[in-house]
Amino acid sequence: MLAPDKEPTIASVFAPRTSVEPDGTVEGYASLFGEIDQARDMVMRGAFAATLRQRGIHRVPMLFQHDPSEPVGVWLELREDHRGLYARGRLIPEVARARELSSLIEAGAIDGLSIGFRTVKGSIDPRTRIRRLLAVDLWEISIVTFPLLNGARVHALKQAAPQKLSYVRKRAEAEWQRVAGSPAAGNAALSSPALCRRSRFGTRGRA
Repeated sequence: MLAPDKEPTIASVFAPRTSVEPDGTVEGYASLFGEIDQARDMVMRGAFAATLRQRGIHRVPMLFQHDPSEPVGVWLELREDHRGLYARGRLIPEVARARELSSLIEAGAIDGLSIGFRTVKGSIDPRTRIRRLLAVDLWEISIVTFPLLNGARVHALKQAAPQKLSYVRKRAEAEWQRVAGSPAAGNAALSSPALCRRSRFGTRGRA
C-alpha cells in the first residue's frame, strides 16, 4: 500500500494477481484515479464521494460482465482512498455463476473489475480529448474478463505467490488489445455491455 501522499506507480497499479479466499472474499480497485482508460476517460479523486454517501454499499450490486441478470455476490466495503475506488466483497457460493467465478479467479483466468455509472460532472480537454470525470453516479461494479482500465483488478485479501498467466489468456488479451486499437473498436465500445461508458450511462460499464 502506498503512503497517502504518494502517487500510484506502475508497480502498484500492475500488482501481482493472487487467488481468491476460500470463503469467496475478494478485493481490488474498481477504478484508479488519474489513469486514462481505453475510452480516454480519467476518473478524478473525489468522483465517488457523493454517490457512496447517497447509495451505500447495499445499493451497488456485484454483477458479472455488467449483466443485471447475473448478480454474483455482495460488496462488503466500498471506499475512496488516495489510489482509487477500493472494493471488497464476497461471492455467494449458493449462486452457480459465483462458484464458477471463484474457480476462474483462483486459476488466474479472470480478474478484471469494471464500474457501471452515469456521469454527473465531467469535462473534456479540447486538445487531448481526454474526459475528466469529476463526479459520477455509481450503478454497479462487475467482475469482467477485459476491464477498460488495466489496473482495475481483483486481488485476494491475503497475498499469495504471483501466478503466471496462461498461454490462452495471454493470446486473448493480445487479441483484445489489437481489436481495441482498431477504428472499428471505437464503434463497438459504444454498444458492448462490457465497454459501454458514455451511454462505462448512457449505461457505462467501465473500469
